[in-house]
Amino acid sequence: MLQAEKSDLPWLTKSNQQGRDVLAAQHILQLKGLCVGLINETKLDRSEEKTIIRRVLHGDTAAYESLIAHYQPRVFATARKYARRESEVEDIVQEIFIKAFKKLDSYREEAPFEHWLMKISVRTCYDYLRKHQRNKVSSFSDIAQEDFDLLEVIGEEKHPTREKQEAINKLVHDLLERLQPAARMVITLLDIEGKSVKEIAKITGWSVSLVKVRAFRARKQMRKILEDFNQEKYL
Repeated sequence: MLQAEKSDLPWLTKSNQQGRDVLAAQHILQLKGLCVGLINETKLDRSEEKTIIRRVLHGDTAAYESLIAHYQPRVFATARKYARRESEVEDIVQEIFIKAFKKLDSYREEAPFEHWLMKISVRTCYDYLRKHQRNKVSSFSDIAQEDFDLLEVIGEEKHPTREKQEAINKLVHDLLERLQPAARMVITLLDIEGKSVKEIAKITGWSVSLVKVRAFRARKQMRKILEDFNQEKYL
């Protein structure tokens, strides 16, 4: 079991509560800079990862930087699927790594650390969506007709140009922003990332049946958005 005893961590004892709080606060302040700063990407194998986690749990909190460096690209990529502004992406990434740091003693090494971290990442992104939900379902005036025309060529071109692919990605993001948080989450995981229903259930904590229901409702909502656009463009 990957969990340090309190006797191994003097700054976790009740008699040193103030020292623990100061140390934790100091390190979290450091993490806020590390999470969004430029860190040279670190490649870690499974055994190195376990060693680093044990070091962090035994008080070497500075070792956590290696985990940030290793997983930062993956976490940033996940956050960018749910937020557009870079400042918002950075806030999400920062919150993910701080949550993981605070909950590290709950990690069990039987499962890959990456899976554990991605659960935290996806759930943090979901919390962000619910907290910052924008009402963009009333009008399509901010989406150009030529952007929507790309939908007709997505299936026809196996290798679209970089510019066209970027435009398609932007359009997809615009459409996803019009979905409710749960709908956006399930569409992103199921249709964009290609995860199975069981994988989504494990990541989100939802039941398999709830994932299926939310996927059905999300696709129905997406079809309604497209129908509304088709009606609006001919008005």
